[in-house]
Amino acid sequence: MSFAILTLAIGALLTTMTLLGTSLNRLPLSTGMVYLGAGYFLGPAGLDLMRPDPLKYSVILERGAEVAVLISLFAVGLKLGLPLADKGWRLPIRLASTSMIITVALITAIGVMGLGLSLGAAVVLGAILAPTDPVLASDVQVMGASDRDRLRFSLTGEGGLNDGTAFPFIMLGLGLLGLHDLGNGGWRWLAIDVVWSIAGALFIGGLLGNVIGRSVVHLRIRHHVSVGLDEFLALGLIALAYGLAVLSHTYGFLAVFAAGLALQRVKTQPQDDPSLPAAESSLQGTSTDPVLATHEVYASAYMRQEVRGFNEQLERIAEVAIVLVVGAMLPYTYLHSGAGGLVLLLLLIVRPLSVWLGLLGAPVSRDQRMLISWLGIRGIGSIYYLMYAINHGLDRALAEEITALTLTVVAVSIVVHGISVTPLMKLYARRKNWKRRR
Repeated sequence: MSFAILTLAIGALLTTMTLLGTSLNRLPLSTGMVYLGAGYFLGPAGLDLMRPDPLKYSVILERGAEVAVLISLFAVGLKLGLPLADKGWRLPIRLASTSMIITVALITAIGVMGLGLSLGAAVVLGAILAPTDPVLASDVQVMGASDRDRLRFSLTGEGGLNDGTAFPFIMLGLGLLGLHDLGNGGWRWLAIDVVWSIAGALFIGGLLGNVIGRSVVHLRIRHHVSVGLDEFLALGLIALAYGLAVLSHTYGFLAVFAAGLALQRVKTQPQDDPSLPAAESSLQGTSTDPVLATHEVYASAYMRQEVRGFNEQLERIAEVAIVLVVGAMLPYTYLHSGAGGLVLLLLLIVRPLSVWLGLLGAPVSRDQRMLISWLGIRGIGSIYYLMYAINHGLDRALAEEITALTLTVVAVSIVVHGISVTPLMKLYARRKNWKRRR
């Protein structure tokens, strides 16, 4: 009976979101906020239909969050159409490297000096909270492959990259806690967990995305086969990139992101051919068409559109599932005495300072810099890293403390950023248009 009630409640939620989704976009309210509140209501604090104890079900929760992040990272890769040699990539790379390192360092200092954590535990907390979230940041993502807005591109690219670049710091923190082998003097951590795991993942994902994408387009154009089942192509490429990356001791997140980037760049014509953008735009709104799928001009654009559309649907489903679970998890933890201070420091000092230092000298406007500093939402990525750390041997007391801090930060971030993102992005668009007309 309780399962039937749960399905009824979720069905009502999804139907309501369908009916009111467009209206919701005009309000200072994000879908993440709605799902978080619904999850809390369905959890032990409300109807008690969901009981996702984060310590008892940490393995299942890790896998669920991992799948959600993988789907989102692939979607992000498909949206970023800026050529890899373009200077615009410098901004997200600096945010995902320099700003990431500064964020982890500052949270580590807060953890040691303000929360009384050991160095290893503080580094783990810093790595959990440092990455911004690609799943919940849909309101600030690029609109499509042709979107060149620096604010949107920077935040989207950062969300895609830093879910992978946070991994070395998780491994460092676990190593300092004696739960991972760092090697003498940290050589293994630097060589394997940093250099090889990052470079290898990008290579594996990029190679698979390029080879598989080109193979599909070639077969469609030359032999009129391999048409349809673009859903299988998306899922298959995600699974191949992730599986091969993990078996090669690299980071699956980065590999899947790179696979999406590579697939997005598979072209049937030279990239500077002026007819290609027209081909992309003319496909908008088309239904399944084997003629377009095998056309020498449209084949690659058609493939990308079909894969992107399916993956975006998966991304929305993953957001619902995981944020509902996050909301239902909240009653299983407690409000840590230092959580309020950590949230304020993270949102008002750590994020702005790390962005300011990471983007020193970068060609961004004042509006863009301020919004990048504010819109660093924490979410599903942090939940994944939390569960990953718990499953790699954190003792129960430390796991409970870090869980309390993480869930507080994630919940506050979903609410605060959810309230502010819509009016801020509308204001940004108006100011941008006003400056363009001057």
